[in-house]
Amino acid sequence: MLMAIDVGNTNMVFGLLEGKELVGSFRLMTDANRTSDEIGLTVCEYFRRFNLTTDQVCDIIIASVVPQVMYTLTSAIVKYFGKKPILIDDDVSPGIQYEGEDHLGADRAVSCVAAMEKYGKPLVVLDFGTATTVDALDEKGIYLGGSILAGVRVSTDALFRQAAMLPRIELIRPASVLGQNTIAQIQAGSVMGYIGAIEYLIRHTKAEMGYGDGVKVVATGGLARLIADNTDLIDVVDSQLIVDGLRIIYERYQKQRGK
Repeated sequence: MLMAIDVGNTNMVFGLLEGKELVGSFRLMTDANRTSDEIGLTVCEYFRRFNLTTDQVCDIIIASVVPQVMYTLTSAIVKYFGKKPILIDDDVSPGIQYEGEDHLGADRAVSCVAAMEKYGKPLVVLDFGTATTVDALDEKGIYLGGSILAGVRVSTDALFRQAAMLPRIELIRPASVLGQNTIAQIQAGSVMGYIGAIEYLIRHTKAEMGYGDGVKVVATGGLARLIADNTDLIDVVDSQLIVDGLRIIYERYQKQRGK
C-alpha cells in the first residue's frame, strides 16, 4: 500500500492507495506546533479506523508547500512507519515541462501531472485551496503559465477581520445578487463575485491558449464543488487529483529505478 500525503497551507491530506484504488483518506490540520508524536499517533488511529496496519505501507510520497512542518512530519513517518518518505522536488521531479524558467509549487505540479494522465491535454487545471490557482498546459503537456488569487475563504475571512460590523458567513450561493440582509449581501459579493472572477480567468486563459473550446477544465480542492456547481465552464471536479498525481509520479519513479 502507498501512502500519499499532500501538505497544504490549511490541511494535510493523507491518501491510502492499493494500486489505483483509494482505500482510505483523512485530513489533519497543518500545524507547525504539532509534535512528531502527535502526528504519528493520530495517523495510527486513522489506520485502526480503516482496519489497516502501518506495516501494510510499502512506501510514502509527499508533496508539500509548507516547509515549516516537514521536519516533524518526516520524523513522525520515520518513527511510526520506519520509512524515509519520497519528497516531490527533493527526491523525484514531477516531470512538468515549462516554457519559461520558473517552476510550479509541488502541489500544482502534481495536480497537472494527474490531470494530463486522466483527462488528456490541452488542459486548464484549477485548485481551490487557501489560494486558488489556474494552470494551463498545451497539447504537448508543456506548462504555459497561470494565475493565483486569494481563496474565497481567505477573502471572506479578511473581510470579517477588517470590518467590525460584518459577520463571518457560510459559503453558499444565495438565490439573488440583490441580498435583502447583510449576510445574503456578503454571500452574493463573495460567492457569486468569486464565481464571476473564476469564469473571467477561465475564458481569458482558454483564449490565450488558442485552442478554442478544445480545452478541458478540471478543478480540485475543498471548494471546487461549490464553484463548479454554479458555472458551466468547469468540466470535471476531481477531489482525488493530487493523491492520484502522487501515485502516478511514484509509479514512474519506480519504473525508472527498475522496480
